[in-house]
Amino acid sequence: MLKVIFLGIVEGITEWLPISSTGHMILVDEFIKLSITPAFKEMFLVVIQLGAIMAVVTIYWQKLCPISFKRGIYIKQEAISLWMKVIVAVIPAAAIGLPFDHMLNAMFYNYQTVAVTLIIYGVLFIILENRNKNVRPQVTNLHNLSFAKAIGIGCFQVLALIPGTSRSGATILGAMLIGCSREVAAEFSFFLAVPVMFGASLLKVVKFGFNYTTEEIQILAVGLISAFIVSVITIKFLISYIKSSDFKAFGYYRIVLGIIVLGYFIWS
Repeated sequence: MLKVIFLGIVEGITEWLPISSTGHMILVDEFIKLSITPAFKEMFLVVIQLGAIMAVVTIYWQKLCPISFKRGIYIKQEAISLWMKVIVAVIPAAAIGLPFDHMLNAMFYNYQTVAVTLIIYGVLFIILENRNKNVRPQVTNLHNLSFAKAIGIGCFQVLALIPGTSRSGATILGAMLIGCSREVAAEFSFFLAVPVMFGASLLKVVKFGFNYTTEEIQILAVGLISAFIVSVITIKFLISYIKSSDFKAFGYYRIVLGIIVLGYFIWS
């Protein structure tokens, strides 16, 4: 259970920071071996993300819930508009990821790809932040995010199908490149994760089946709860951090981690 809690902590941190959860999970998997079947492990490492999703829904409930119960029941048009933007932004990744998921994993799920993408996107974060020093963002709140820009961010999310890219890293970079502020880029990245990660988790559960042992149910519950708690802390930290700081620190971290991944597997 201590190993499961640790995996939940790693998921809760790396899923939201633009530092690649896959890169960290590959390293963690080298040192933490769970006594579970390979099929359950594959499902667990994806379904644990549901805990992270619930953190987003909990923190941003007022923005995401389309129905208001204050002074009667009515539909919140701003929330509906936001969900429509999220849905159109998810389409590019779904269109490519669903039919080609197995092929992409077979081609790219290895430490070499993860290490290279960690380093490349780390460098891109540093370059982008240096470029944006004297550039005023065009979109400073989610209400001003157009459908065209939402689709553009969704196209950048396609890059995250290659392990090591980082889903949040790709979408945040893309959003900033097309004129969004750091806050808008981070928040829209959070919201994009809800349908993407829920869909991926649902597919893994259906593929695995619904025959769980008592121990497997306990492992899932502990992993989900730990990922949820740490995700709440991480999301709040990131939003507070980017109000006064840029993403260059994460860029440097990615470069160092990529070098560590390469070095470990080359010399191990």
